[in-house]
Amino acid sequence: MKKTISVLPLMMAIGAIILTVSCRNEEIVTFRSLLREISQTDAATRFPDPAYHLVQFSSYDRLSIHPDSAGWFANNDFTQFIREEDNDGRHEYVMFEADGPGAVVRWWMTFGDMNASNSFIRVYIDNQPEPVIEGPAPYLVGGMMLAPEPLSTSVSPLTDPQRRGYNLYLPLPFSENCKITLENDSIMISPERRSPSIYYNICARLYEEGTRLVSFKKEMLSDDSLSIAACASSLGRTGVPEPQHALKDSVSGIYSPGEACRFTIDRGPGAIAGLSVRINAVDTASALRHTFIIISFDGQETINIPAGNFFGTGYSYNRYRTHFSGVGPDGTMYSSWLMPFRDSCHVSILNSTVDTMQITAGLTTVPYSWNKSSMYFGATWHEYKAIETAGSESTGGTGRHIDLNIATLYGKGIYAGDAVTVFNSADAWWGEGDEKIYVDDEIFPSSFGTGTEDYFGYAWCRPEPFSHALIAQPAGNGNFHPGMTVNMRYRVLDAIPFVDSIKADIELWHWVNTVIDYGITAYYYLEYED
Repeated sequence: MKKTISVLPLMMAIGAIILTVSCRNEEIVTFRSLLREISQTDAATRFPDPAYHLVQFSSYDRLSIHPDSAGWFANNDFTQFIREEDNDGRHEYVMFEADGPGAVVRWWMTFGDMNASNSFIRVYIDNQPEPVIEGPAPYLVGGMMLAPEPLSTSVSPLTDPQRRGYNLYLPLPFSENCKITLENDSIMISPERRSPSIYYNICARLYEEGTRLVSFKKEMLSDDSLSIAACASSLGRTGVPEPQHALKDSVSGIYSPGEACRFTIDRGPGAIAGLSVRINAVDTASALRHTFIIISFDGQETINIPAGNFFGTGYSYNRYRTHFSGVGPDGTMYSSWLMPFRDSCHVSILNSTVDTMQITAGLTTVPYSWNKSSMYFGATWHEYKAIETAGSESTGGTGRHIDLNIATLYGKGIYAGDAVTVFNSADAWWGEGDEKIYVDDEIFPSSFGTGTEDYFGYAWCRPEPFSHALIAQPAGNGNFHPGMTVNMRYRVLDAIPFVDSIKADIELWHWVNTVIDYGITAYYYLEYED
């Protein structure tokens, strides 16, 4: 039997393919577009398009190969490289190497001594023999050689430069591949020893195949200087710029135990752009620990967290300022995460203490264009109360450290940051632990770090407080001695997308066997089924 073929469906199919390719090709990733993304207040609220997978290259101890391996908690997280090679007569150590399309989006380093600091960095893009960027490591990463603060910074300014963490958030896109090397004539590597101590974490986006991308070139630093300055200025501000039609609500009153200060917004679509809370109570620590921030969007509760943890101040008022949160001089705590909703949102500030308290709160909402890629903001909180640490074998401990879960999320979303509140009980450092983040079906984490303070952007367990646009240590009293430490890290270009699930862990790696309290907050955006 003779078959006939209809031309119309075939032409429609071809047209659909052409339209799909055409629409996709309109999305071009460039140095300038990545700078704009940092500044776009609603970027994190929508699932990334074009899609990417976030990976991290670091100097983690290569003995860590599997959770069941003896080296899973190995701690020689320094001077570890992919390989050594000779380039134009130079002996270079490869720190990072990935095929494109992609972009380096976050970079952290620290150095154990002057020999380690005398390291020279080169960035090679798209198989070119000459580096597009080169320079002394501390200045290139955190010394504002490539960009102004807060895109490039070393923290804390109160800390000796030799003990600081160096951070770079300037994006470096590459279409074919990227290789980052380090040159240092002092490096000695043997089975028994590695020196000097050079630590690094480099995060990169790896876009799906077919993504159109324009590679970084050296001239862009001057040609796009205005875009760099505008991005730095935007990142340095706190929160979302308020349009003239932003709506503000405020409540102040005396609340008995079990009562709540409440806001109800039913004029969606919109987004919470700011939430501020000030609590006056007889027992400040109890108030910050037992006053809960509870928020639901379109009938879905996504936040139920103690105020001190949600706002990143712990259980005392510690003044600090980041792009997404802070505490003012009068103790007012504020959050400026953009939290969208389609129809309505409900905010409660619940007094769960045994005392009456005064609560003064403010809420700012702005218009928001909800679409199919929009997601809800959420935050989880875990408290590991009176948890026993293993301690190092060299200090009489067992060395049997454990992984603590920061958060495990299911569904489609992005991981946007986290914070810890730790009560240390000993004269020893509590945070040797590395972060381990598994995305979707990963067996080995795509992000494996080098230490807790490294993950939060500082170094050498220094106690000095600092505030930065995306990282902060409002309190560091517990770093070397009994007391409280609060650390936080927020993600912009280094936000981690996941399609099915994400599991974020961090090692509980304390130098001595003792008991501590460890509270962990995670911030994210997530799709919820209707």
